[in-house]
Amino acid sequence: MSVIIPASNEAGYIGACLSALFASDSVPGAAEAIVVANGCRDDTARRARAYLFEAQAAGWRLTVIEREQGGKPGALNAGDAVARGDLRAYLDADVIVSPGLMAQLVRVLSVEPARYASGRPEIPRATSAVTRAYARFWQSLPFAQSAAPGYGLFAVNAAGRARWGAFPEIISDDTFVRLQFAPSDRIGCRATYLWPMIEGFEALVRVRRRQDAGVAQIAALFPEILAREGKRKTGPFGLLRRAVADPFGFAIYAAVSLAVKARRGGGAWVRGR
Repeated sequence: MSVIIPASNEAGYIGACLSALFASDSVPGAAEAIVVANGCRDDTARRARAYLFEAQAAGWRLTVIEREQGGKPGALNAGDAVARGDLRAYLDADVIVSPGLMAQLVRVLSVEPARYASGRPEIPRATSAVTRAYARFWQSLPFAQSAAPGYGLFAVNAAGRARWGAFPEIISDDTFVRLQFAPSDRIGCRATYLWPMIEGFEALVRVRRRQDAGVAQIAALFPEILAREGKRKTGPFGLLRRAVADPFGFAIYAAVSLAVKARRGGGAWVRGR
């Protein structure tokens, strides 16, 4: 298993990410982590290298690459270029995996047919009441409830990785990869990982705008893969049912959606948290 971690100015997060990764239960076969510090203006790379001995003690190989250029697709491609594992996991630098997740991923991906897998994402309690409400409602929607949504972490086996070449210069790499696979080929592991959500209304609007732009970009560039989405439609009655169950969460989610539609743009890179 090769775990590729793109990290742009993630000095405040990379330590916790790596510490959790190297505290994983024993991973069948060899395991390596590849941190790609891309376009950093902080000491992300230095902090990542500080985990070399912790990695070795846990039986992991750790490689840290520094790239002057920013851009997540370039970082993912740089990590792939040096990765040794047949199994590939792509992990955001602010994600915290639970101890059993990596071993579960290896087990479900150790098959010949092309497979995609992820864990069960959990959003930590946010400081902002607005973000807590948005996250609560968002997690009730069909996409977030699907078996392997893959935001923050997704993994593929060798046959799965062969389904695309280099990562294209797109916004939503996770959506692009997930839609290389039919729902029946996407596996959700029971083990969890923590995926933090950005704090505050304005920040939520910026991130949501970019997420929507990413989906629209894929629809324009790769329309043929959209048929593999396979998620349930919310529908007006489903939305009403959720609104009645969580009126404040619905109000925040709707307000963010309206703000996104009212403001154009969304091409610039923004953090997911």
